[in-house]
Amino acid sequence: MTIARDDDVLGGEPRINGTRVGVRHVAARVIDGGRSPTHVVDQFDLPISDIYEALSYYYGHIEEMRDLERENEAAFDRVRELSLKPKEPVQ
Repeated sequence: MTIARDDDVLGGEPRINGTRVGVRHVAARVIDGGRSPTHVVDQFDLPISDIYEALSYYYGHIEEMRDLERENEAAFDRVRELSLKPKEPVQ
C-alpha cells in the first residue's frame, strides 16, 4: 500500500509512503485546485500511480478527510487568535 500513517510525519495524516506528501495535499491540487493528476506528478516528482492511490484513498475515506480539514482549520483559527495583533490599526 502506498498510503501510510505515522504520528511523527504530518501529524499522523495519511500520506504517500516515503514522502511528506499528504493525501490532502494531492486532493487540494486535483479536486480543489482543478489541476490534472499529471500536473501533480510533475510538482511532486512521484509516480502517477501514487497520485491516483492518494485520490482513491481520499474518496474512500471522505469523512475522515473532511474531519482532518476541519481540525486543520480550527488549529489555524486558534493560532490566528493567539497571534500578536497591533493595538491600533496600522495606517
